Amino acid sequence: MSAEAHRYAVFGHPIAHSLSPEIHQAFAAQLGIRLSYETVDVAPEQFEDAVRRFFADGGLGANVTLPHKGAAFALAGNRTEAATRAGSANTLTPLVNGGIEAHNTDGSGFVRDIADRHGFDLRGHDALLLGAGGAAKAVAWALMDAGVQSLTIVNRTPERADELADAIGEPGRCYTRYWDGLDGESFNLVVNATSIGVTGGSFDLPTSILKDHSTCYDLCYGTAAAAFKGWSLAAGVRPDWFRDGLGMLVEQAADAFERWHGQRPDTDPVYAMLRQRY
Repeated sequence: MSAEAHRYAVFGHPIAHSLSPEIHQAFAAQLGIRLSYETVDVAPEQFEDAVRRFFADGGLGANVTLPHKGAAFALAGNRTEAATRAGSANTLTPLVNGGIEAHNTDGSGFVRDIADRHGFDLRGHDALLLGAGGAAKAVAWALMDAGVQSLTIVNRTPERADELADAIGEPGRCYTRYWDGLDGESFNLVVNATSIGVTGGSFDLPTSILKDHSTCYDLCYGTAAAAFKGWSLAAGVRPDWFRDGLGMLVEQAADAFERWHGQRPDTDPVYAMLRQRY
């Protein structure tokens, strides 16, 4: 890559597994854009210094993944509404005055994938969201904006679910329940935004929460989505009505790419390429 290539990066810890470099390079190749996109593995205590140094050295955009999304939001002087709602950022952009803008594309990426790619009309549906962390917050707001009839949030630590519902502030549409208090409820859509598939554990949920034609969606993909997929299929979800987060990953990357380059790439061929492997 020549010296003229514009520099971008993704920051995480660990980060070697990240698909972001491959995705952004594929987008750039489509549109004839010259860029370099690197992975930066940095411990939490060095994260802010590393980001500021990257931008001071000419970096033009940074994606951020675990465990740094909250720190990325905190260091930015400018924060978009999407980032503020989530309380976290996965996209950082340097400003002409030397500042940094924080943005979050998780919610928009989720909706583009489930609604546009998979044809799931969110309007009028009853949705259950498992989890209340940063990605869950972004998805909760996106589900509300997309017009779900109701959104129920459960989290192992119920106070976090209550805080999210309070922030949304629509008690007639957005509710919380205890993890073990879902008997008698049923949902068209169940979204897993917990880390259970990564950290281990079981989805001890009643199968009665699913309706005849329910869709289940895991924000993770690959092996991290296996536990929730196993529960979903055992509970009666049709295999083609289970979705993982690979498409969301591609769409949220495209939203960041468009923010930086002013052009939106075609995500379908990139998704198809990755789908062959995951």
